[in-house]
Amino acid sequence: MNPFYLGVYEVTQYEYLKVTNDNPSMFKDSEILPVETVSWLNAVGFCNKLSERERRRPYYKIDGNSVTILGGDGYHLPTEAEWEYACRASQSPGSATIYPFGGDEFELASYAWLEGNSGNKTHPVGQKKPNRWGLYDMEGNVYEWCQDVYSEIYYSSSPDTDPLGPAVASWAADRVFRGGGWCGDPRHCRSAYRIWDTPDSRYKFLGFRVAAAQQ
Repeated sequence: MNPFYLGVYEVTQYEYLKVTNDNPSMFKDSEILPVETVSWLNAVGFCNKLSERERRRPYYKIDGNSVTILGGDGYHLPTEAEWEYACRASQSPGSATIYPFGGDEFELASYAWLEGNSGNKTHPVGQKKPNRWGLYDMEGNVYEWCQDVYSEIYYSSSPDTDPLGPAVASWAADRVFRGGGWCGDPRHCRSAYRIWDTPDSRYKFLGFRVAAAQQ
């Protein structure tokens, strides 16, 4: 895995509002709640605007609903491989467990807001235990968009190093999100669990965090 940076927290409503002048979220009790009800297209748009604010080269070329990956040092959504690598936080394949902290779902409530402890809403980021790399809410709170187009068979033949997802897709092809959310059960919070929807989909349980390559 090539080195990369990943947001310690899910993007908050404060951050999203500051960059886009918009807050589409359903839950608005605190500005440090994760932003939600954002589409994949909203998320890559945020990444480009944040890159421009910080004088980085935008990672995407966005023309309406058409998105092309340009690469470079700009912010981007993590690939599925980056997201899962960061979620597992240095577990070797031979020692991988259902959750980053082990296999006991009864410990999950210490790390994640999910069905049963969330009160059917999001919570301010960073309140639960982080994983071994200091990343918060990798499970629960809100699902997180990944960059990749969904393919059921891609990982049976993908490169061993830094798989980027299928190379060709229409703009409407399903995109992946990961990590479980406030309304999900423990099964949805597994490190390997995948779910997908169209890039214009918006749900009150779906947000994102940003990544960037180390240059």
